[in-house]
Amino acid sequence: MSRQCVLVLDFGGQYNQLIARRVRDAGVYCEIVSYQTPLDEIKEMQPKGIIFTGGPNSVYDETSPHISEDIFTLGVPVLGICYGCQLIAYLCGGKVDSCEKSEYGKINIDRTGDSLLFDGVPDSSVVWMSHTDYISRVPDGFTATSRSADCPCASMEYPEKGIYAVQFHPEVTHSQYGEKILQNFLYNVCRCDGDWKMDDFIESSVEALRSKIGNKKVVLGLSGGVDSSVAAALLSRAVGKQLTCVFVDQGLMRKDEGDFVEETFTKLFDMNFVRVNCQQQFLDKLKGVTDPEEKRNIIGEEFFKVFWDKIREEADGGFFAQGTIYPDRIESGKGKESGKGSTATIKTHHNQVEPPEDIKFDAIIEPLGDLFKDEVRRVGEKLGIPHDLVWRQPFPGPGLGVRIIGEITAEKIKILQEADAVLRDEIRKSGIEDQLRQFFAVLPDVRTVGVMGDHRTYEHLIAIRAITTDDFMTADWARIPYDILARVSNRLTNEVEHVNRVVYDITSKPPATVEWE
Repeated sequence: MSRQCVLVLDFGGQYNQLIARRVRDAGVYCEIVSYQTPLDEIKEMQPKGIIFTGGPNSVYDETSPHISEDIFTLGVPVLGICYGCQLIAYLCGGKVDSCEKSEYGKINIDRTGDSLLFDGVPDSSVVWMSHTDYISRVPDGFTATSRSADCPCASMEYPEKGIYAVQFHPEVTHSQYGEKILQNFLYNVCRCDGDWKMDDFIESSVEALRSKIGNKKVVLGLSGGVDSSVAAALLSRAVGKQLTCVFVDQGLMRKDEGDFVEETFTKLFDMNFVRVNCQQQFLDKLKGVTDPEEKRNIIGEEFFKVFWDKIREEADGGFFAQGTIYPDRIESGKGKESGKGSTATIKTHHNQVEPPEDIKFDAIIEPLGDLFKDEVRRVGEKLGIPHDLVWRQPFPGPGLGVRIIGEITAEKIKILQEADAVLRDEIRKSGIEDQLRQFFAVLPDVRTVGVMGDHRTYEHLIAIRAITTDDFMTADWARIPYDILARVSNRLTNEVEHVNRVVYDITSKPPATVEWE
């Protein structure tokens, strides 16, 4: 796909993916590459601009990430952010010192000069700072263009060389005009055309998939999650009945979810849909098991056994497709070949698996491998996937297996499915669904005394978990109005058999995690 590209050079900052997402949101394609990427490879990628990310180190630390000043000879505009700003100062002969007073959080900056970066930005605005070093002397040829009360150089530039730098983080929402500043860099400095559009992505991807696949078959593991569902829809548009989707229903999905997935892909899309119903097989393996990690391992191992056994029946050469998305590749250390071989592996992602040795495919296809999650959702909507599936909440791989504390039984699955369905129905009707990032029911291994009618009961407790978060690294418990919680509790104890008590989890992350197990 021929398109303009901006590179994000990763120096270890926590916001590297967020920077790339903001660039793409502005209509410009963006790739994240290691700061160790050879200069020749960067030149071959022909970027319209380069962004240095933040990082946790000091530029004077010998072990901190550095780059050759030759990068400024490429004739490509550069924007440094936070550590990237200090690195530019260091490389170009300026001076960086430790702050007498560190800046962290929302800080007011004032412009001290004209700049293309600040076009349309007020003279005074709020930005997000996070630094303990600062630029005490700007390099020769550079001009400081803004300052804060404690930072004499909140931004600087050398327009003739196309070098710009900001001490703050324009990519985070706390920076009042951060989006505008990034857009100014992309369009006023880099002269990008804004050719990154989802419609163009679908059209060009379909064309590329048809060319690659030809008349061969494709097999895709369809979990019913957002990524695999959008990959299935895109492949269906490209090759139709040449695609076989294998859907393993292990009985640990939410109420009616398996039927919803099957109905969606058999009625709306042209493909061969194979559903494997195997709840009892999973229950037999899980009988008597209570340890959370053991449950996860059993569910994961059994899932892949069932899946690959079915694939063996379907596979006949051709291609194996996965719903891998861009963050999966970054986390697995498998980014684009250009310089990303040096990227450290954070984890081997569940969306990237190798087929068993006895199953042979011509190649693995990852049609969404260049997209972030929000872009995947936009593609899904344009392909006609139902809203409830495209905007499906994060759901653990082991499904309800990690929301049932203790041994998993058919009865407990039924209780939790019904309870979760009631919760989702009430949240949807209340109009607050969009305010919550995730909400679900948990079935702890607890029974409590209750009274229903004139009878004493000894039944199950249901716990409700709902959180708000920007990144899932931290999360706060959601302040759901009491009247909504009251309706949920009333319905759960009246409509769901074997439930006589409801509690609400008011623990943030940390110290808790989002899931209970």
